[in-house]
Amino acid sequence: MKLLRVVFLVLPLLALSAHASDILGSADAFGILGASAVTNTGPSVVDQDLGVAPGTAITGFPPGIVLGTIHDDDAVAMQAQADALTGYNILAGLARTGTLTGQNLGGLRLDPGVYFFASSAQLTGQLTLDFQGMNNAMIVFQIGSTLTTASASSVLVIDPGHNDQVFWQVGSSATLGTTTDFYGSVIANQSITLNTGANINCGRAIALNG
Repeated sequence: MKLLRVVFLVLPLLALSAHASDILGSADAFGILGASAVTNTGPSVVDQDLGVAPGTAITGFPPGIVLGTIHDDDAVAMQAQADALTGYNILAGLARTGTLTGQNLGGLRLDPGVYFFASSAQLTGQLTLDFQGMNNAMIVFQIGSTLTTASASSVLVIDPGHNDQVFWQVGSSATLGTTTDFYGSVIANQSITLNTGANINCGRAIALNG
């Protein structure tokens, strides 16, 4: 697949530099964080904490495996949800460096910046994120409604520095298609669905209301 490189005016590095814990606070410790329920089928693996608040429904663990701690509507999960909402608003308020409304992310090659979709975002195929060797850089996607990936889609990170981060701020719900190989933290206002074989690298799935 031929890559289309999209380059926009980038904000000063200071404005796009942050560690995930600076954005998400205590929610940074979670691999999965839901609001009403977390439901799993099959041998999923969560390599950080898993939590839900203010709901109490956690099902499918086992057979799913949680390598961290499960927080079922406890004080830790409630604080993580509050911090996640703060992080969501921070990400939504960043000044955009480029608008991708109506474009499919598949085939694009993006540098550090803030990329805006007025409505839905779709990934079919491979998206390449080039950090150009910079440290503490961010690539942020502000998505007005849904995020959807087609089956077998992927996000490839090249030339990373130290503590680089990718955030997906989703206005409604996110759905990762079968065997999608994803990258970064998804913070959705509603729900997040990972279909069979979907994987999130170096990130987390946080649903604020679903």
